[in-house]
This record gives sequence, structure tokens and C-alpha cells, in this order.
Amino acid sequence: MTATEITDRTDWDDLAARLGGQPFQAWAWGQLKARFGWQPYRLSAVDGATAAQLLIRQFRGLSVAYVARGPIAAADGGVDAGLLEEIVRVARSRRAAFVRLEPALTLDDPRAATLDAQLRAAGFKTAEKTIQPRSTVVLDLAPALPELLAGLSKGHRADLKRSEREGVTVRSSTDVAETATLHQMLGASSSRKSFGFHSAAYYRVLLDAYGDAAQLLIAEREGAPIGASLVLAWNGHGVYLAAGSNAAGLEYRAAHALQWQAISWARERGAKTWDQFGIADARGRVELAAAAGSDRASAEMERLEAAARRDPLDGVYRFKKGWGGRVVRFMPAYERVFIGPVHWLWQRRREQG
Repeated sequence: MTATEITDRTDWDDLAARLGGQPFQAWAWGQLKARFGWQPYRLSAVDGATAAQLLIRQFRGLSVAYVARGPIAAADGGVDAGLLEEIVRVARSRRAAFVRLEPALTLDDPRAATLDAQLRAAGFKTAEKTIQPRSTVVLDLAPALPELLAGLSKGHRADLKRSEREGVTVRSSTDVAETATLHQMLGASSSRKSFGFHSAAYYRVLLDAYGDAAQLLIAEREGAPIGASLVLAWNGHGVYLAAGSNAAGLEYRAAHALQWQAISWARERGAKTWDQFGIADARGRVELAAAAGSDRASAEMERLEAAARRDPLDGVYRFKKGWGGRVVRFMPAYERVFIGPVHWLWQRRREQG
């Protein structure tokens, strides 16, 4: 036996939490994805030192296999060889054209080199483009709220005060029907910035799956909704998963009120980190290179800067960075391809949206 499958929710979540897994390795994520065409398999190394939630979905008569923010590595960054073998075996037994892993370790994590070497030794090759955001801004939630407030940019503190002065209030909602409001606000934001988002039904299922580890926040002014967000806090990891606002929300800084309320809630839930969930990857590369001392006037940096400006996510970079977090970049995706033409078709379909 190279690995075992865990079929009990408590057993899986206890294991994933003990190993430091992120919210996309929680049972709830597989439960959510199962409602939208994916089949989850929760696999553990025999010794319980590493684990992975594998998702498989039919595609063109075959299937695709995917691990979001995983596998969950051991303390030294390693992943059990038997677990990797079982991931590949299960994927191939379900006629997968390929299997893709997107680790949760960032490039500056000392364990990343160990995991990279092990995945390459197991026959995986890297792919730069990822499904989950490759670059993001992460805020350390260890300081007290007054310290976090002091760490905001001057403009963010002013905008947060303005939202209060203009009468913007934020309430949490347990009514899944109000995901329709979230969907409307995401649509309004997308019309300005042109980014993708899910259906209201998707967010309803997500709220149900995560229970009190998810929070739907509604920003209002004079009794009318002007913004909404959906956030997660699981196993010490907070994620600002989705947020949007209409024209009034933009004017009265609903996004600032929502973000601050979300940060406060995540800390209360025990979150130690706050993932802003994505900036343009080219922007992440620019900022990390500049922090390392690279010349912003170099041809490569200018190319990345131009790519960042073309990315719809770049419009939210200053907003996300203004909360005082640091830019991080995750490890690349790792793939084992079994049927090349189907893998190529899947990639092309994703790129075309």
C-alpha cells in the first residue's frame, strides 16, 4: 500500500489541519467542487506525514486531475513518494489526460527547493501559469488591530474614515439567498475591470460547505447594498476570496469598509495570515525583483511592467498592497502529462476563457 484514501470528514480535516493545509485542502473545498462536476479523493501517506485532496473532472471523454494548493508537504518540504505514486495511479485509473499540482509553498519558503526537487524526480514538469493566483499580497495578522490600522497606507486610512463618515455599514449574513447580492456586486466590478467570477449558486454552495469558516459580508448605505464580499478563515489561513461593489460602493469606499471588517473577522477566527487572493503575476514578479535590487529600467522589467498593466488584476494591486502586506509568489504548477493533445486542448480552452 503506497497511500490511503480518507473518507471521513473529521478525519480528513484533522489531518489536513495538523499538516498545515490551506482552505483549498479542506474537506469543504472538495464538497463544493463535487457539486460542480469534480470528484474529490482525499489521499494520505501511510505514515500521515503528507496528504493531498485530488480533484478529477471529465473532459472530452477523458478527465483532468488537479490538486489546489497542494499536496500538503511535510515539515521539511518533502512529499511522500508513495503519495505521489497514488495521486498518479488514481488519476490514470480515472482516464486523466494529465495531473496538475499547485503547491501552497511560496518561492521564498526554505522548503520550496526540497519540494521542487522531489516533484521533478517523480517525473513532474513545471508550468508557469497556474489556476490559483500565482502572485498575491499576504498580510501578517499577528499584530493587534490598532497596529494593523497603523500599517495601512495613508490613503487607505483616509478612505476607511471616509466610508464611516459617509454612513457605510457592514453586516455579516447567514442568508445564502444574499449571495445574489454578492453576484450583482461582482458583476458591477467586472464591468469596470473585466475579471471572472462564479455563479450565485456556486457561492451559495461554498457558504454551506464551509459553514462558520466562511463569511458573507454586505456593505450598505442608507439601507441599500453597495458592496459585498465572501471570505474564508480556516486552519489559521484567511482568504479574501471574492469582493465587488457598484458605482455607489466605489464612490463611498465600500471596498475599504468590507476589507477592514473581513480582516477583523479573520483574526477573531484565529487566522494568522490574510491572503488578498491575487494580483497580476507580472506585477508580482516586478515587485519582487525590485525588492531584490533589480533595475526597473532593464528591458525585462519593462516587459513585465507592460504585461502587468495589461492584466485586469493589476487595477487592484495598489488597493491590496495598501493594507500593509507583502508581495509573495507561489511555486509554479507541476504536471505529469499522459495524453499530450488533450492537455494542449485543455490549456487552449482555459486561455480562451
